[in-house]
Amino acid sequence: MKDIVKPIAVLAGICLAVTALLAYINMVTSPIIAKAEEEAAAHARSEVLSEADGFEKLSVDLPEGVTEAYKAQNGSGYVFMLSTKGYGGEIVLICGIKSDGTIEKTETLIHSETSGIGSKVVDNASPYREQYEGKTADALDSVDAVTGATISSKAYKKAITAAFEAYDSVKEAK
Repeated sequence: MKDIVKPIAVLAGICLAVTALLAYINMVTSPIIAKAEEEAAAHARSEVLSEADGFEKLSVDLPEGVTEAYKAQNGSGYVFMLSTKGYGGEIVLICGIKSDGTIEKTETLIHSETSGIGSKVVDNASPYREQYEGKTADALDSVDAVTGATISSKAYKKAITAAFEAYDSVKEAK
């Protein structure tokens, strides 16, 4: 009986010590990670709406696919955090719409699209993504899908359409 209880007790003690250590490390690093994520988000907002001097988070009802909305403090436009489902999984992007209703820029923050095919849609240096720059909601039909990546292209366009829906609702809520 002693031969069975002793290894179990040692293993339980090791598991308890490792769990406590992991909990401590998580407690120490969580604020650091949260701060880094917020700084990255702030940088992304200023990238897609370059004329803005700061942002105010809006608390409004948003359409499906729009996770957050920000208004530029100087009135130069709005920034929308978007989430959509592509072929390979979730695509998270950010879209800056100027006060005149045109897209300044979009950027992909997270994606798991197929490398070489779906990634042609979501890569930040892709010609597909650049088609949206300067477009209004009425001009989205002129954006051409990427051959072989139709699902990813449609998902990206759906997210941008949701951004324009959000833009219309926050613009009216002034």
